[in-house]
Amino acid sequence: MPFPFTLPTTSSVLLSDFFESATHPSLPLAATTKRSVLKDALKKHKRLPPRDQAAHLPAIQSAIVGYIPYLLALNAASGFGDVGIERVDLGVKKPLEVEWRSTLSATLPGREPPRPRLTGLHHETAFILSTLAYTYSLLARSQLRMLHEAITLSAEQRTTAISTAMKHLLEANSIHKYLLSLPTVSAAKDAPPDIQPSTISAMASIALAEATLIVVSKDDPYAAAVSDDRNESNRDWMFKAPSIPKVRAHLFARICLAAADHAGQAQGLLGPGRIDADLVKYAADLQRTARGKAARFLAIDAELSGKTGEGLAWLQGARKELGLAFEVKDGQRKGLKGLKQSWQERREDKRIEKGGEWGMDAGKLEETRVVEMLEAKWDKENSTINVQIVPPCEPLLASMPSGREYHSPQPYVPPQLDAGTLALIRAPPDPEERAFRGDEDDSGDEGYAGKRSEPVGAFPGSRHEYGRSGTSQSYY
Repeated sequence: MPFPFTLPTTSSVLLSDFFESATHPSLPLAATTKRSVLKDALKKHKRLPPRDQAAHLPAIQSAIVGYIPYLLALNAASGFGDVGIERVDLGVKKPLEVEWRSTLSATLPGREPPRPRLTGLHHETAFILSTLAYTYSLLARSQLRMLHEAITLSAEQRTTAISTAMKHLLEANSIHKYLLSLPTVSAAKDAPPDIQPSTISAMASIALAEATLIVVSKDDPYAAAVSDDRNESNRDWMFKAPSIPKVRAHLFARICLAAADHAGQAQGLLGPGRIDADLVKYAADLQRTARGKAARFLAIDAELSGKTGEGLAWLQGARKELGLAFEVKDGQRKGLKGLKQSWQERREDKRIEKGGEWGMDAGKLEETRVVEMLEAKWDKENSTINVQIVPPCEPLLASMPSGREYHSPQPYVPPQLDAGTLALIRAPPDPEERAFRGDEDDSGDEGYAGKRSEPVGAFPGSRHEYGRSGTSQSYY
């Protein structure tokens, strides 16, 4: 369900061309080596087939975490601050210039995202930390993928996968929040769309909405039943039916509404035409899914109280929140819109099987299946056993309760250089030693796995520059 972010790539840079230190002369060289390892890891990741990229994410995470202490040391020292308990004297020869692929920017179909030239350490910091947050979201995505594959998971395996994914998403949220707390990042006026404060805030809201929505997935037997129903080897349906306590159903509805609020905030912050259209649509679908899921849980709450008619009305409200316009009769979808929905679900199933970009709808298709399963079951019971009038759904939707927050995200604590490392970089570098510049080429037109190449006849991508003004730059 988490959004399938495309990790950005970056250009090669020799930090000793921009910084020098009298007290820790090896700092720029060591930072260059760590950054080059990350640059190679990102470029290698882009060239991997989509199915193999998930296994490479820990390498990306390790490379970023290895570089962050050195980057933050340069940030602190360039602003005349201490690094840990030590004073680091850092001289700035010239403003740092580096290129990053702007993967969240809106682009024309068939063209690669731009790779703008950025000036200042604050832009470098923003891209590094944003990339780490995207990596955590992708790690959560790889965990949740197991729930949708054609394998039978035990209750313990399912809980472990969901709990791990939740932890990763909360970490992503904390990193985005930390990034917003940096004055030079939050106040930057010359940043590309990916690292503008509104985008970072939207990413934090999306991560928190996803983490909140996962809370109910851990104990939602109906979603698990629909997933198992697609697995031909599963036979659990023969001897047990899904059930959910009444109190938890109402609680889950309120948690889903809190997730919908976060997704709505993200949607408002992601302006159309500036950010990738897929991400803007995902935020809207995430809000729809959360509200549809909330209505479904309220339907379960009503049905457990013996109010089957009201429960069916809530399910109709769930269909409305999900944006489903087709009619269902006798368990079958009717009309062209029903056929289109069935086709979209089959295409989504094939994406999961092939390891493609599944879940771009934020779980809306999966929730649709759950709503239809309950609607078919309850409608049959209401028509034959306990006939109740089904009231209109609009007044019920207007009376939805307020959301209830579940998580209290902990602040992100970035890694810092320890005393041993600071002691090592006090030594002057070996005159014959050169910084590792990476094994991957530094082309700005690297191929993207699973992405279409630039069409023949298209205008070449322009190089944008950010932060190149006549005014002085801030380096923190």
